[in-house]
Amino acid sequence: MISEEYLTGRTAHIGMAYRLLADLIVAIHAAYVAFVVVGLLLILIGVVCGWRWVRNFWFRVAHLVAILIVAAEALLDVACPLTEWEYRLREWGGQTVSGGTFIGDLLHNLIFYDAPPWAFTISYVAFALLVALTFVLAPPRRAASRQSS
Repeated sequence: MISEEYLTGRTAHIGMAYRLLADLIVAIHAAYVAFVVVGLLLILIGVVCGWRWVRNFWFRVAHLVAILIVAAEALLDVACPLTEWEYRLREWGGQTVSGGTFIGDLLHNLIFYDAPPWAFTISYVAFALLVALTFVLAPPRRAASRQSS
């Protein structure tokens, strides 16, 4: 027979695993947001400064796709899967949404704001249009193919 003490301890460890996974999801979410926001800033600065890497085709496509996904989710009223996973993991870990670890809370507060949904939709779509505009004003370039002799 399994003791209640064993089951309680095992449940606590499982809950901790869920909470740590929730914090990991928040960290991934924050990195995604940073890629989109900082990426655009670096593209704009890089164009002015002549940095060639900001015109890298694959970087620019990945950057555009990242914000288009966010804008499409907002327009279609689809909840962000990263947010949903974080909330579910916190629930399974016995926490409230804002009840993460210090780092988890810090990252969560960095990327989540209290505003009406329409404000986020307008922001995401406007940001996506700005990123798309950089494709026109500072188009990405594919690397020249190298031919062997």
